[in-house]
Amino acid sequence: MDDTPALKRLWRYATGHRRRIILAASWSFLNKAMDIAPPILIGAAVDVVVREESSVLSRFGVTTPRSQIILLAGITFAIWALESLFEYLLGIEWRNLAQSIQHQLRIDTYGHLQELEMRYFEDKSSGDLLAVLNDDVNQLERFMDQGASDIIQVTTTVILIGAIFFTIAPGIAWLAFLPIPVILWGSFRFQKSLEPHYARVRNQAGAVSGLLSNNLGGMATIKAFAAEAGEVDRVTEASEDYRVANRGAIRLSSAFSPMIRIVILVGFTATLVFGGFRTLEGGMEVGAYSVMVFLTQRLLWPLTRLGQTFDLYQRAMASTNRILDVLDTEPQITDGATVLGEVQGELALTGVEFAYESGFPVLHDVTIRMPDGKTTAFVGATGSGKTTVIKLLLRFYDVDEGAVTLDGVDIAELALRELRGAFGLVSQDVFLFHGSVAKNIAYGKPHATMAEIREAAEVAEAHDFIMALPSGYETTVGERGQKLSGGQRQRISIARAVLVDPPILVLDEATSAVDNETEAAIQRSLEKVAVGRTTVVIAHRLSTIRHADQIYVLSDGQVAETGTHDELVTLGGIYRGLWDVQTGEAVRHEG
Repeated sequence: MDDTPALKRLWRYATGHRRRIILAASWSFLNKAMDIAPPILIGAAVDVVVREESSVLSRFGVTTPRSQIILLAGITFAIWALESLFEYLLGIEWRNLAQSIQHQLRIDTYGHLQELEMRYFEDKSSGDLLAVLNDDVNQLERFMDQGASDIIQVTTTVILIGAIFFTIAPGIAWLAFLPIPVILWGSFRFQKSLEPHYARVRNQAGAVSGLLSNNLGGMATIKAFAAEAGEVDRVTEASEDYRVANRGAIRLSSAFSPMIRIVILVGFTATLVFGGFRTLEGGMEVGAYSVMVFLTQRLLWPLTRLGQTFDLYQRAMASTNRILDVLDTEPQITDGATVLGEVQGELALTGVEFAYESGFPVLHDVTIRMPDGKTTAFVGATGSGKTTVIKLLLRFYDVDEGAVTLDGVDIAELALRELRGAFGLVSQDVFLFHGSVAKNIAYGKPHATMAEIREAAEVAEAHDFIMALPSGYETTVGERGQKLSGGQRQRISIARAVLVDPPILVLDEATSAVDNETEAAIQRSLEKVAVGRTTVVIAHRLSTIRHADQIYVLSDGQVAETGTHDELVTLGGIYRGLWDVQTGEAVRHEG
């Protein structure tokens, strides 16, 4: 985590927006400058009425009181018009700037998340990341909509009114400014105290979002186990933690404005009394005294809003840190520079060592060769390392030792897009996106024609059931494809792989969760698809890999056996034991 102040990190990030930030700040400055002018005009009007021909305006060639009043009226009209114009411009500029930055932050953060390795997502809640992309980005947007301009205008007020006071009444100007050091000191102390509170609030908001996201995704499981009451309790507990975290921040932020008002009252009263005495004694003009009274109120009153402004600021900075922490996370898996050109599809693992967590090896000294154009299968008990092999081939993870190669080139040297573009993955856990059947089939080839989509569906034996859906290929599949059966989702997944026509096809237990009839249909599809390309199969049902060119049996992260189906059955080892169990031979032997 970067210890640099959040505002500095944000300024560093917003390089492309700095010109617009300066322009928006200029409109805020000019708007406040115009807002400060009316009390000066009131003082000038009082000066005209009291002193008539000897008023300050007479020094500028306007001699009669009536003409001076008319001049003041014209200036007042111009100043109010300019104030309105600048208010419009600052509103437009800050709001559009807030929209631009929140848009860029969201897109940059999401794009960066896609560049991070799978290991990162194992340690992060998807709900927490959603909170970063939505809630945290929106917190920053709210601050830029309002709080940023408020800070600039308060600063402008102090500087301009200070200059006016020390010009017209240097002897007592310091009285009006007496509360400001106390207010600023209190504000910075207040800001420091609020910072950890809002960090906890944002983290707790992420926890609530993560729990809700997880539960909404697992609603079927919650209902199946009648766990609704327990999950309500869990959400209640997380929401209560969020409420408690907010309570501490609210208690602190709410105390700020009342305390500031008391300090402001001291400064205003001192100016009113001592300035009045000075005017009664003839040491100050009535007009100047009027200006001081009005401007003191203009000077000190906006400071009462510092509490709200700092509240917005601290929420935004806590969110900014969370967003930029994601953006500053360096990918551990980076692109190589080698370009293969035409991929033949020969894969190999040589002396591979791999562990998801240090000290808990998953693969140990694994050497495997998968010839191009051939079908290579992997079998073994749960946890033996089969799916890990696929993850390493796709470079979702890097090996700890050894090498994974494609056509003789270490995949760490290849561009990730080129490497993964060589694979077509059909997984047991099919993920369909909310949208039409056609768009899900064309996911890997977005510009595919309808004819190409239909042809891929026919190869995957999906066309007939698709045409039976309410809107055919335009039928919406629902989130994660929940409107379709498992077999239907699987065949759409196969069609998706067929459409991209990859040189390497990876089947990760593609038929383990379907019925026998669907399995037969899928198996026919896969046999068609596998022709002429490298095929890597992880199989639970051994009947689906009987014709594989080579079968590797994994056990405890090592290659225990290798050979064809017939060779392994004859060998009488682990594979033969699995085969006997699945064919019923083991039961007959026991009988």
